[in-house]
Amino acid sequence: MDFDFDAAVVGAGAVGLACGYALARRGLSVVVLEKERAIGQGVSSRNSEVIHAGLYYPTGSLKARLCVEGRRALYAFLDSHKVAYDKCGKLVVASEPDQIDRLDGILAQALANDVEGLSLISGSAAVTLEPALRAEAALVSPESGVFDSHGYMLALQGEIEDRGGAVVTATPFEGAAPLEHGGFEIRAGGESPATLTARLLVTAPGLSAQSVAGHIKGFPAALIPALHYGKGVYFRLRGRAPFSRLIYPPPIPGALGTHYRRDLGGQAVFGPDLAYVDTEDYTVDPARAESFYEYVRHFWPGLPDDSLDPDYAGLRPKIHGPDEVQPDFRLDGAEVHGLHGLMALFGIESPGLTSSLAIGEAVAERLMGNG
Repeated sequence: MDFDFDAAVVGAGAVGLACGYALARRGLSVVVLEKERAIGQGVSSRNSEVIHAGLYYPTGSLKARLCVEGRRALYAFLDSHKVAYDKCGKLVVASEPDQIDRLDGILAQALANDVEGLSLISGSAAVTLEPALRAEAALVSPESGVFDSHGYMLALQGEIEDRGGAVVTATPFEGAAPLEHGGFEIRAGGESPATLTARLLVTAPGLSAQSVAGHIKGFPAALIPALHYGKGVYFRLRGRAPFSRLIYPPPIPGALGTHYRRDLGGQAVFGPDLAYVDTEDYTVDPARAESFYEYVRHFWPGLPDDSLDPDYAGLRPKIHGPDEVQPDFRLDGAEVHGLHGLMALFGIESPGLTSSLAIGEAVAERLMGNG
């Protein structure tokens, strides 16, 4: 049968757009459906905009492989599309002697993941690089950086549209059903509700991934993972940025820990912390600053009193609870749910932004039968 589109993607965040781009590059006609009135308004707009090198993730996992592949592809994409970034590098800092062994473990993991350019340095060498730092030792990651994530998503949208595809905003996904001879009938809402058909369907809507899967006829409910909101808040420093590089403590369970970055505008931002919440709540409680002062002063003792202002909050679409082991990305194809032509993505949190181009490639390869 003739389809309206070769492929439909649900969600116009970084990962959904990257999936659309990967499919459009292969000559497919693509439509990306987005419920918000602009692209990148969900998880993709409420993060640190950090380009991760791939240090921490278990060797052989999707996170490890796609982060390294995605990071390499991302720098090339940003260069070719003239999207702003700062390959500033990163220090993972042991601020106490008992944390030094953890740096050894991170280095070993990163080398196993094929991360380039890493070195362990002494505390005095770290302070030479960043004089305001308190450090017993540090791991240097020169491949880490920060970038303009919205400029990146606009470039992805442009690539899709230049290839004849469409990115349609204010158009929520309302449901889909497999067609008898393959493909899907998809219902879209909004001011002009429509029904369309597509041979392939990709769901990458971040926090809505579970809800979207639940509205696909025949998707086994038992295979939809529970959704947990991992809330992280950020505070912005009043005054001059103290470091030129990213500064990270050793990771905490379920996250990388409250860290420092200098954004592309030259301002210092700290965050995110991690708290599990029950609702989509983006408020920032000014009282949380107290825990930030205590945490940050482990690696920056010179943080002045009353210098942190509430900035913003983000939610991570976690598929594990606070006392559970952090799982891998889930790119669920027909071998999992039984619906041919469907790729359903779950748990795409950090390092999803860095990994997005590689995630798109993996999705396209599998849907095209090459992976």
